[in-house]
This record gives sequence, C-alpha cells and structure tokens, in this order.
Amino acid sequence: MISSQILQTTLEGMKNITRADFCVLDLEGKVFATTFPITSDYSETVKSFVLSQADSQSMQDELFFKVSDDEQTELVLMVKGNSDDLYMIGKMATFQIQNLMVAYKERFDKDNFIKNLLLDNLLLVDIYSKTKKLHIDVEARRIVFIVETDHDKDPNALELLRTMFAQKQSDFITAVDEKNIIIVRELKVNETYSDMKKVAKIVVDNFGGEEAGRVHVAYGTIVNDIKEVSKSYKEAKMALDVGKIFFEDKYIVAFSNLGIGRLIFQLPTPLCKMFIKEVFDGKTPDDFDEETLITINKFFENNLNVSETSRQLYIHRNTLVYRLDKLQKGTGLDLRIFEDAITFKIALMVVKYMKYIENMEY
Repeated sequence: MISSQILQTTLEGMKNITRADFCVLDLEGKVFATTFPITSDYSETVKSFVLSQADSQSMQDELFFKVSDDEQTELVLMVKGNSDDLYMIGKMATFQIQNLMVAYKERFDKDNFIKNLLLDNLLLVDIYSKTKKLHIDVEARRIVFIVETDHDKDPNALELLRTMFAQKQSDFITAVDEKNIIIVRELKVNETYSDMKKVAKIVVDNFGGEEAGRVHVAYGTIVNDIKEVSKSYKEAKMALDVGKIFFEDKYIVAFSNLGIGRLIFQLPTPLCKMFIKEVFDGKTPDDFDEETLITINKFFENNLNVSETSRQLYIHRNTLVYRLDKLQKGTGLDLRIFEDAITFKIALMVVKYMKYIENMEY
C-alpha cells in the first residue's frame, strides 16, 4: 500500500493546482490523508458507497470517487470545492492516485524479489519467471554494494541512497536488516572496478565523508546474470566483516582486495587456536611490550627492510637487530627470514580474527 506521506504530498500538490480540497479515506471511512480539517464522521457514507455499484457519488458540495487497483476498490477519494469542473478534477485526481498505487505496487514487488534473490530464497525457475514479469534484464552486468550505517541508525539513510541513485531505474536499493542497506547496481559495458570504487567514495562522501565515520561501504564482484547477484551479495557481506577485522581504518572495502584475510576469515575456530598455540607457544601478542609491537608493525610496513625501519623508528640499526634477536629467542621466529615473517604475520592476523569472534560471542 502506498504510504500516507506520499498521498498527503500528492493531495497538497493537486490542491495548489486546482484550488479544490481532497481527502483520501480507507474502506472503513478512516482518514488516510487530507488537505482540510475533518469534522464529520464519514464511516457510514463510505461503507455504503463502497458497497454500491457506482464509481462516484455526490453529496451536497462533496464528491466521492472509488480508487481501484485491479478492479478492486482500495481507497475512497473525497473532493470538495466550488468549481464547476469538480467532477473532472475528481476523476483526474483518482486517475493520478491509481497510477501512484500501481507504481508503488510494482516497486514493492521488485523490492521483495530482490530481497529474496539476495537471500537465496528463490528457485532458479522462479528467478527467470519473475524477472520476465517484472521486466528486469536477466543478462545485465551487476554488482552488489552493502552500506552499513552507524549504530545510531539514520532513518533517512535509505531514502538518501534512493535519491542518489534515482536517475537509474535499473538500480535496486533495499534493506535486508535494520543496519545494512543493499544497492544492486546495473553497470554499463565499459564500467570497471575502478568506477565501483568511485561510486563507493560518493556514497561515503554523501554521509559526511570518512571523518564523520557514519557508514562503511563494501562491494562484491561483477556478475553477468541475475541468478549470480546473491553471490556478489555474499562477497560484499564478507568484505564488510573482514574489513572490520583487518582494515579498521578503511571505510571502503572490496571483496577482490581482501587478500589473505579472506582465507583466515573462513578458518574454523579450533584450527585457529591450534595455530596460535604452535606459533606463540601459549603466549599472545598482547604479552609483547609496546616497544616490541611498534617495532614489529614498522618492520612489516617497510617490507622487512632493516635500514628503513631503523631510520623511521629513529634508532640505530644495531638496536633494531637486538630487538629482532630478542623476539626470535622468545618466539623461535626470525622476522628477517621471509618464511618466518609470513608465519608471524599470519599469526597476528589470526589473533585479530579470534578476538573478533570472541567479541561477537559476547
């Protein structure tokens, strides 16, 4: 059903044009939207009118019209005014409201279809039959974005995004839960992942930019068939989750850029615990002092370059070597050796992942 807010805006617009007053009532006579104060009870009048065979009815200076959808009366429109063309005004208003109802019903049907498509709630045969019925291009290139709003959910976020993408009727914007808004975007032939990053940046900027921290945007891979949209959605969802663990400082995360974090995210918890125990021998990175942790992170940032790391840490090269030797004695891993460095880096990421899992459980 079309919202009362949309109807109210429509009635006020028609009043400004025609100088007539309008009121939309439900089949019980309850006011849905109106441009003038209602002082009378129209319940019996409306009920009687709905049961009659007439499409319109006149009572003193008021005209009543049935607003139908698929030949079934859904609402009643009342028109008041002194114009000689009041009947014609009423018929045009009825036609306008009926068209709005059809448009919103189609949008509702598409919205439901996209939600079920994303959640894998449709059989393959249903996907293709519904796309044909809803006039949706099956073979268009598409990608799924997930826009996660902050904890204090912005009730206008969904409408803001719909306004941003309003020019492209083939894009779908919907919500599958209270916090995440889904954008299923149809792409042009020449659009690439570079363009998708720009789209994500525009979304973040419209919510106040990265400094505002109001949204995180993640997106999956480009798919070439409507049935694969759920795949892109799952990828975007994983990108959002993995980004929270390993890319805390990023507000835009692409599935294709997750790297080894994507593999760690799919590891079973017992295997992670076993790996951490083997690498750190019962210890955790939390047991390292702040100086050691800063040294480790800076060493990795500089691609295991001793000279550059010591320069950026403002310490002598021998001091850095001493710290690395000390770490080797405590863990058995020499970060100057590539294989040991990889093992240590993965172990640090696994520890981050385990902390994330523990926080989720609480």
